[in-house]
Parts: sequence; structure tokens; C-alpha cells
Amino acid sequence: MLDDRKLEVLRAIVEDYVSTNEPVGSKALVDRHNLGVSSATIRNDMAVLEEQGYIAQPHTSAGRIPTDKGYRLFVDRLSTVKPLSSAERRAIETFLNGAYDLDDVVGRTVRLLAQLTRQVAVVQYPSLTRSSVRHVELVPVASRRLLLVLITNTGRVEQRVIETYGEVSEESIGHLRALLNTCLDGCGLGEVPVAVADLPEKVAADDRPLAAAVLSVLLETLVEKHDEKIVFAGAANLAAVDFSRSLRDVLEALEEQVVLMRLLGETGDSSSLTVRIGTENPDEGLRSTSVVAADYGVGDQTLARLGVLGPTRMDYPSTMGAVRAVARYVGQILAGS
Repeated sequence: MLDDRKLEVLRAIVEDYVSTNEPVGSKALVDRHNLGVSSATIRNDMAVLEEQGYIAQPHTSAGRIPTDKGYRLFVDRLSTVKPLSSAERRAIETFLNGAYDLDDVVGRTVRLLAQLTRQVAVVQYPSLTRSSVRHVELVPVASRRLLLVLITNTGRVEQRVIETYGEVSEESIGHLRALLNTCLDGCGLGEVPVAVADLPEKVAADDRPLAAAVLSVLLETLVEKHDEKIVFAGAANLAAVDFSRSLRDVLEALEEQVVLMRLLGETGDSSSLTVRIGTENPDEGLRSTSVVAADYGVGDQTLARLGVLGPTRMDYPSTMGAVRAVARYVGQILAGS
């Protein structure tokens, strides 16, 4: 167990290395930080930190840099996450409030995160399985074709074309539309099959083929894998970073949707804000990066996750503050949509 002074030395090394991208020596620590001890004492503390794997010496006669273990201890011992300024909070709120649908919310969010953190931003679309029905619409688009529109409480819109195999009256369509909305308003999507099980019995015999066709497409829509929709932005921010592994490996990993899902899906634990550092990442191509991710949702309901990916040499307090704040605002926008 490290004492308070060695923890302060580690904190100072992390902060200086993040700021300068240069190995940190004992003299620099004494000059830049009010540690209250001599250079010799700092050197002894650095020797202990190195022996225990929290810092490393990249070159002979050079200063020290944090290891993944050192960053992990630094993050775990953070007493505060750097709050955003009032101007930053107003800018986030104004930018996200201008969104007009879910795609726009997600697009604005991913661009905003990339700009705020200067990292790669990753946003997962709200899961259909965690959403509920707000409205179902049936729109005639041809003599034997309908458009089914499913709108969720998160603003997500799913559209499917239905072949009716026969002429259908406006009255039949209107009656079925009303029945669907009566049955499904506020219904969790996982509960839809049970909610509509006896719906065909509530329509006239001549309209049952229509009801069966609509319900078949509706239920197919719900079982499709919608949780895999993830977007990212800010890959150009990686160009300014020196990675211990090649930048190509990082970019190739980001192109894989399954990798992005794993980054967000496996970061969660009992806390909504999580950090995965370096070798803690499951993908080999991302072992020189860190991921900061947070849940977002409506009220107590978690809908999905968002976060950023960047070098292990990142400003963790500021990045964690930005990710947490944006997640909170996205939840507020969806709650009011």
C-alpha cells in the first residue's frame, strides 16, 4: 500500500506526463509541485513506485512515465471529476436541444464529444429492447402495400413495408391502427408479443389477414438485432498521438462494429461512469488506448452507453467530466422528446 506522499508523487507524474508528453524527473517534480520534500526523497519515492510497477523508465537516464497500473491507481484515487464550466454546460445544452429526432441527437452527441475531449467519440443507439412504444402508425403507400411506423419513447423510429395481398379499406386500416395504439401505448417492447396476442380476435373476420400481416412484420421488427447500431467520430484526433502500437491497429479496430460494441458493452459495472485503461481493453489493437464510458437513459432506465477512446496519456479528470455531463444531457433530451 502506498502512503499519501507516494500517491502525490504518482499524481504529479501523471499530470506532468499528460501535459508535456515527456518523461518526468525528480527535479521537475520539485520545481512544478509543492511536495514539501527534497529531490532525494522524491527519487526514493520514484524508485518505490517503479519497483511496484506504477511508473517506468523508457530510456536510461530519462525520467519516468506512468504505466497502465499507475494510470489505474490515479483514476481510482481521483477525489473529483473536473466539472465543466458554465459556458461549456450552456453550449452542450444549446447544441443538443437543437436536435429534431433520434438520429440527429446521436449525430450531434458524437460530434460534440469528439470536440470536447479531442478524442474518438463512440455512441450506441438506444436499445429497442429497453424502450417502450409511444405510437404505431399505418400508412397506405399503394393499393396493396402499407408502411408500418413504430415510434418508441426514445424517439427511435422503425419503418417496415407490409404487403397486404389484397385491397384494404381506409376504415379497416384506421380500426387496426386504433387497436394497436390502445394495446401498445407505453408497452415495453419485450412485452409486445403478449400484448397483441389476442388482437386478431378484436377485428372483423375479413380484416384478420390484414391484422396477421401487420403483427407478423411488427414482431419481426422487435426480434432483429438493433443493439448493434453504433456510430463514432473524431478519428482524426488520433493523428496527433504517438501510440506504443501502430495507429493502423487502432483504426482497424475502430472499423469493426463488434469491437465498438464490446468497448461500450463490457465497460459497465455497478457505476454508470467507467474507465478501461490500456491492457484492460479486450481487443489487441486497442491495448495502447483508454476508454471512458457512461450510461445514458431516461429517469432510472438505462437505454445505452456512450464514451470516448484515446491514448492512455489522456486528461482523465476532464474527459470523465465531459463524458458524464454529455450522458446526462442526452438523457434529458430523450426524456423530453
